[in-house]
Amino acid sequence: MSSSSGHFHLTLLGRSAEGQPPAEAVEAEGVAAPLLRVGDLARMAGKTVRAIHHYEELGLIEPAGRSKGHYRLFEPESLVRIRWISKLQSLGLSLGEIRTLVRNRQGSGSAQQSADQLRQTYEAKLLEVRARLQELAALERELTASLAYLDSCGTSCAPELTPTDCAQCDRHPETEEPDLISGAMV
Repeated sequence: MSSSSGHFHLTLLGRSAEGQPPAEAVEAEGVAAPLLRVGDLARMAGKTVRAIHHYEELGLIEPAGRSKGHYRLFEPESLVRIRWISKLQSLGLSLGEIRTLVRNRQGSGSAQQSADQLRQTYEAKLLEVRARLQELAALERELTASLAYLDSCGTSCAPELTPTDCAQCDRHPETEEPDLISGAMV
């Protein structure tokens, strides 16, 4: 078992834990860093091999090279990039928008310009997330009120009433009928 940047690669009799020959190693500033095959990278990232190939086709990640067996080999940092891609997708960015971010970053004239572009994207997404959180909080209040309303139905409703009687219910005079209740009664 060897460690590089906190990542471990288990080799058993010349094979990885998955039964594949060990990944190649490259010299980086005097330290051997294991490269990851596309299948290993996919497993570590929780993605499919096809997704990794798609990211490569879009220019979101790049292989460091190929093994003697012609396997694509990726730097361990590719895993960080894939996690970043996943988080951006969770924020609602498409792969095309992420590709634009990557290209803008690569084409930036300066680190400061690159950071400003990322900042603008992240600020816009933060506003969207906060708006969504407010929507979810309102939905939570509506659900809580609806459940309280329905709980009172269990104690104040008569068993002989039919669901159509709910529309004319006068057993909840002190409670405003939440939209999630009134919409169900129509």
